[in-house]
Amino acid sequence: MPDFDQFITRLEQLVNRVEAILPVAAAEPDWSASAFRWRVKPNGNGYLQAVKHPHYVELDALKNIETQKSSIVRNTRQFVAGHQANNVLLTGARGTGKSTLVKAVWTAFAKDGLKIIEVDKTDLLHLADIVDLVGERPEKFIIFCDDLSFEEGEISYKALKSVLDGSIAAPTANMLFYATSNRRHLLPQKMRDNLDVVSYEDGEIRPNDSIEEKVSLSERFGLWLSFYPFSQDDYLAAANYWVVNLGGTWSDQVQDAALLWHRTRGARSGRVAWQFAKDYVGRQQPD
Repeated sequence: MPDFDQFITRLEQLVNRVEAILPVAAAEPDWSASAFRWRVKPNGNGYLQAVKHPHYVELDALKNIETQKSSIVRNTRQFVAGHQANNVLLTGARGTGKSTLVKAVWTAFAKDGLKIIEVDKTDLLHLADIVDLVGERPEKFIIFCDDLSFEEGEISYKALKSVLDGSIAAPTANMLFYATSNRRHLLPQKMRDNLDVVSYEDGEIRPNDSIEEKVSLSERFGLWLSFYPFSQDDYLAAANYWVVNLGGTWSDQVQDAALLWHRTRGARSGRVAWQFAKDYVGRQQPD
């Protein structure tokens, strides 16, 4: 029956084509993991990928940010205990420990079941999908976005505004959003915004709408933590800690080398201190 065989062949080809365009059911995340990344496939579907080797950081390793540290630890402790807590925005000078502090506070509470999900800024449009995926889970989650800021014309911040505070859906009690940024208001502000700070309509003064739009995103974070450039003493204290932590010995000679290192980098920060310690201790090791 050649006609029947031909029909079966064409039917199989049709089924293969249909299967190729249908979305593949996402695999269930490995909920036993403590850290995840949100990944997006070429077809646009997202999924949670368990992190095989999480970067654990001890709170004691962070120096010269005791005020910021105590604030975020208190907020996270409230959250893990099931009490009210705020989304957190960490802003300020580069290399001063913003993202490391988020990883450290998660490390401190991971033993209590706290999990972390890292989301790239470019994937913020998937936030609603992440909320749907983990919102009914019994665990507590920190949604972490590093180096968060938006340029003119980007619209993904609107999805973030909606999830933080502005959707008709109530915020989920098992999720907080922690973000770091070098920019306090996250959206660029131009001189023109200041020149047009008010408008006049029938004698009534109205604030400029663009200013309101740009400030409204950062205001959805209930807790703001600011980070500042290190003083020379702060920098040397951090360099001392990391040199000793990595197995080296601190001395006046090492201090002079640390000072020369930061001068060549044009900055003093915890990151620069960590990079100096790795270079110095590494060069002391025998070949």
